[in-house]
Amino acid sequence: MKAFTRETSTVAYVPGVNCDTDQIIPGRFLKADRAEGYDKFLFHDIRRDADGNLDPGFPLNRPDAEGARILLVEDNFGCGSSREGAVYALADAGIRALLAPSFGDIFFNNALKNGIVPVRLPVATCEALADRLAADPQATVTVDLEAAQVILPGDLGAHPITIDAFARDCLLQGLDEIEMTFTYMDRITAFEAERMARNPWLGR
Repeated sequence: MKAFTRETSTVAYVPGVNCDTDQIIPGRFLKADRAEGYDKFLFHDIRRDADGNLDPGFPLNRPDAEGARILLVEDNFGCGSSREGAVYALADAGIRALLAPSFGDIFFNNALKNGIVPVRLPVATCEALADRLAADPQATVTVDLEAAQVILPGDLGAHPITIDAFARDCLLQGLDEIEMTFTYMDRITAFEAERMARNPWLGR
């Protein structure tokens, strides 16, 4: 997992309340080889027209969205099934952070485990940011995980990032839960040795 400390980027706004994981990546693509990248499946069906061609009106298909590593999305983003492929598709497309009023619970945790920072912001703040981006598509947002805050453009100010301390530590170090556990191996080994010394019958 790629470490996350601070990311400054333009922002692509993808509207739609209750955007579920099947919209993020349709289920029929989940059998594809992840090694070849899931980015080509991101929002596959909703970013295309009836003929299967990319819809130039879809936010991520617009030239000003190129290179954006932060998405502004709407309430309850990532609801629906628990498929981790939805997060894979975002990560493979280079998305490092998501801003929304709320997220599906399982999706929120999957994002943290795969190097994406989901930031909850008040509805009014998200709406104000959407208006700002409409007026200035090149406006940037900074997600500063070290300082635990997101810095919005202009007078929209800074807002706290609230995530579990352990998940934050993993993200800052670029370690998943298993890799983080290995960093404690000296303490684990010492504990097991002491436990066996106090309870030798466990080794019988």
